[in-house]
Amino acid sequence: MALLSQHRHSQPVGCLRLLLLSLCLPTIAAATGRRYPCERPCNSYPFCNASLPVAARARSLVSLLTLDEKIQQLSNTAAAVPRLGLPPYQWWSESLHGLAPNGPGVFFNGTVRSATAFPQVILSAAAFNRTLWRAVAKAIAIEARAMYNVGQAGLTFWAPNINIFRDPRWGRGQETPGEDPMLTSAYSIEYVKGFQGEYDGDVQDRIGESRILERSGEMMVSACCKHYTAYDLDHWHNFSRYTFNAVVTEQDMEDTFQPPFQSCIEEGHASCLMCSYNQVNGVPACARGDLLQKARKQWGFEGYITSDCDAVAIIYENQSYTNSPEASIADVLKAGMDINCGTYLLRYTGKAVKLGIVREEDIDRALLNLFSVQLRLGLFDGNPANNRFGELGPSNICTKEHRELALEAARQGIVLLKNDQSFLPLRKNKVSSLAIIGPAGNDTNILGGDYTGVPCRPTSLFEGLQAYVPRTSFAAGCIDVPCNSTDGFEAAVAVARKAEVVVMVAGLNLTEENEEHDRISLLLPGEQMDLVNAIAKVSKKPLVLVLMGGGPVDISFAKDNPGIGSILWIGYPGEVGGQAVAEALFGEFNPGGRLPVTWYPESFTKMPMNDMHMRADPSRGYPGRTYRFYTGEVVYRFGYGLSYSSYSYKFLSVPEKLSVPSSSTEANIRKEPPYARKDGLDYLHIDEISSCKALRFYVQISVINGGNMDGSHTVLLFSRSRANIKGSPQKQLIGFKRVHTTAGKATEARITVDPCKHLSTVNEEGRRVLLLGAHLLMVEDLVYELVIQA
Repeated sequence: MALLSQHRHSQPVGCLRLLLLSLCLPTIAAATGRRYPCERPCNSYPFCNASLPVAARARSLVSLLTLDEKIQQLSNTAAAVPRLGLPPYQWWSESLHGLAPNGPGVFFNGTVRSATAFPQVILSAAAFNRTLWRAVAKAIAIEARAMYNVGQAGLTFWAPNINIFRDPRWGRGQETPGEDPMLTSAYSIEYVKGFQGEYDGDVQDRIGESRILERSGEMMVSACCKHYTAYDLDHWHNFSRYTFNAVVTEQDMEDTFQPPFQSCIEEGHASCLMCSYNQVNGVPACARGDLLQKARKQWGFEGYITSDCDAVAIIYENQSYTNSPEASIADVLKAGMDINCGTYLLRYTGKAVKLGIVREEDIDRALLNLFSVQLRLGLFDGNPANNRFGELGPSNICTKEHRELALEAARQGIVLLKNDQSFLPLRKNKVSSLAIIGPAGNDTNILGGDYTGVPCRPTSLFEGLQAYVPRTSFAAGCIDVPCNSTDGFEAAVAVARKAEVVVMVAGLNLTEENEEHDRISLLLPGEQMDLVNAIAKVSKKPLVLVLMGGGPVDISFAKDNPGIGSILWIGYPGEVGGQAVAEALFGEFNPGGRLPVTWYPESFTKMPMNDMHMRADPSRGYPGRTYRFYTGEVVYRFGYGLSYSSYSYKFLSVPEKLSVPSSSTEANIRKEPPYARKDGLDYLHIDEISSCKALRFYVQISVINGGNMDGSHTVLLFSRSRANIKGSPQKQLIGFKRVHTTAGKATEARITVDPCKHLSTVNEEGRRVLLLGAHLLMVEDLVYELVIQA
């Protein structure tokens, strides 16, 4: 078949075309060493004709390739095709919260030596601010394009990570927007739209253009929703992400794990989807044709599907799911995967074709998806210097505007967890001396967390505080964050005794939580708790405890300790984190971040991390997971966050009743067999409601700032139904809005509610339903009853 294919693709193309082919390779090698497809004289192929539709151009390119050449495109390191003027291409670049060299597509040893390091995702998520998320993604995209233009990055980036932070021990939870499907979905939409270039028409972007990049047209760069799906365990005890079988109920799948991916594709219009390492109910995720095709056929996915790195190899080599490498290749290609991060498809696809278990048509389908994305990125439009993004370069990286945005993201994400007797904010020019204790206090390497590149100008916490209090001293206390020795305690205590105010920095770093490493305990590492207590005993005033890290920590000991006046969680705050923390402590802004994850007590670690059930099961002592289902005690609840002001709320405008058109409801209710409503509940299947859009409404809320300090404040709107089906959430987030408030005045927040999406729940069969009857809308202690009727 390979010989026939090669013969078919080698038909005579005319003297002129042969002449052009002979000139392609030497001509593409420019003086700079860069090579671009479709540069003269190699631009006469139909796939180089930008006036043709993307699909036609992609088909043309596929038709010109031999089978061997096609196979060489099925890896993240796609091979060159010199006779067509195609240079090699690296699909794998990373951009989680800034450009990072975790993938081979990004490197910092060229003209560009650094890029803006924004806060880790979990901290940005704590801002609960859609506008902020889109702005950050847009800034990262600008730097990504600029790096591509100088040959230091690709155009296809594998971010965002939108897995649910299901278990507090997960090492990669820091990379995600948290535990809530609605919050994670919202983040995914904003990241992808900002990153790929789907801007609001009235937003002037930083390269002087305002037109919208259409979904089916060109993109600035390509984003990737990962890791699909039910992936949230890396390495815990004897369980590894490479062999873990995530056993997930239909209810949990549709209610918790899938919504972020559906939103990322349906509303974000992501151009890439990454299938994960793990198995889902016994089948490798990259071989789950039902799930991969659901994305395309039901959610409208238009893009390419990549495996996680070596996720195809492990199907045979680690999971023993197939009996040969070739069978693994057949399974993933037929399931709908398009490209393999790794070399497995390069090595075994040819033999799989010869065995007859893979057809060339399967490869062509994958290539059409791959080339379509590259065409939308302008990769086949010649030298990028000549396109609409061509002016981007080093001057667009590490800009003052991007640094200010990174600072603002950190400001908005920082969460104030405790502030006894309004100890904070500290008064400028009123603090004569200050000590900062803890190994992270003077270490800029810790600021970014996982998937961090080379930051532009990192500012440590010590440097940030020293700008406010010149007499700031530092003592590590522990040799490093794991803090397995008390050797530095005495020196730290001595430094703390002399200072008027002490800031203690504790928490986690990448030695405690990272990719391939999940935590065992939720307590502070090593001797950190003893160090905190020792410093609190000698501090002249109650100390300020600053917590770093992405995962929740059980700091119950500090909540009621009068020697600890204030606690701030700062996640991994990015390159300007030191300045943001100092500003928070000295009242330059009013903290308004909210926890995007539940903080559990250490007793939670008795629950096996490999148990994927979200719902509580009292019969086996299982408390459930996340604020939606967890029935145990918490250290801090999801959405918790204090302020230097006090806030109260009032519903201004909410409908008392919501009527679903009778033309759809009466018939649907009658369709339900008696056993489906044995509890006497009336509900509608969402997919049978004729027009969900017509049911949308607004909730108008008055937010009263009762303090004497202006603030940026997040309103969180929750709901629950009075009549719950089995497994319904205790409550669920249905909307949020970040607003600026003025001291002593009221501000209005308007939140859009889509009942089909936000007020619905999922039954045990995995179908989303809208319960009829009373629904409670809640903002903190304020409750309003809305009745949904037929």
